[in-house]
Amino acid sequence: MTHPKILLLGAHGQLGHTLAVALKKLGEVQALTRVEADLSDPNALREALLQRTANFLPTIVVNAAAYTSVDKAETEPALAQAVNADSPAVLAELAQAWGAMLVHYSTDYVFDGAGVKPWEETDATHPLSVYGASKRAGEVAIARACAKHLILRTSWVVGVHGNNFLKTMLRLAAERDSLRVVADQIGAPTSAELLSEVTVALIQAMKSAEASDSRWGTYHVAAAGETSWHGYAQYVIAGAAARGAVLKATPSTVQPIATTEYPLPAPRPANSRLDMRKIRRTWGVTLPAWQVGVDAILDQLFEKKSP
Repeated sequence: MTHPKILLLGAHGQLGHTLAVALKKLGEVQALTRVEADLSDPNALREALLQRTANFLPTIVVNAAAYTSVDKAETEPALAQAVNADSPAVLAELAQAWGAMLVHYSTDYVFDGAGVKPWEETDATHPLSVYGASKRAGEVAIARACAKHLILRTSWVVGVHGNNFLKTMLRLAAERDSLRVVADQIGAPTSAELLSEVTVALIQAMKSAEASDSRWGTYHVAAAGETSWHGYAQYVIAGAAARGAVLKATPSTVQPIATTEYPLPAPRPANSRLDMRKIRRTWGVTLPAWQVGVDAILDQLFEKKSP
């Protein structure tokens, strides 16, 4: 694969925005937004991609598009299924026909969150929500249809672009003297930048691999360490204040609460810890602590306010 042609879907999303820049290191990128490649209609998606690839036959397909409204999915199961499962199945079929590699992103929500042990790639999945079930269905469809696939499961994605927990905490901390944040769900905030860097490294490693290569498959990719949403919120508020943000809330006024005190339509896994030994064994990838990615985002958000 001398000069890869890369087809990126979901280019305006939180992860896609970062990937659109990072993937240019590898080759020619055609980055498609939701308007240009709408995953809500799998048949229309197939036709749109066949037209677009008539003069641009991709060797790598990266799908950063997803339905991520976890609570809304409970009342829109058909739409979640279309975007997270049926359309990825179409991508997998097309990638297989093109002889292309497919990189797809999944989530800790495919697990039920029981226990405290970090989840391994081979552990049985048992999603608690419509969102989690749709993402799991997408994993299964891709594995069946495309031999050369990499499914990267991650957790608590955060970035400079798009909406996320970090930005919500900053907005609320500017408006309120105190916050109440769930303290009994544990995971690792993982930056879009880190996911993009790992994606580029894995594509480099696998770009010439045959379909029979045993390294294709599912991998867990999340930042090292763990925290609760409560601990995460405290860290973000402290970091923003240190960078000059004017906030009403302080780390000490972020109150820990139980999940049961903040009921939501979709249940969340209490244990979102992901075991990263497989990616470390396979490629020697060691992932940095979650604080590193959060600090980098805060630096970018507040760089204009720094002295």
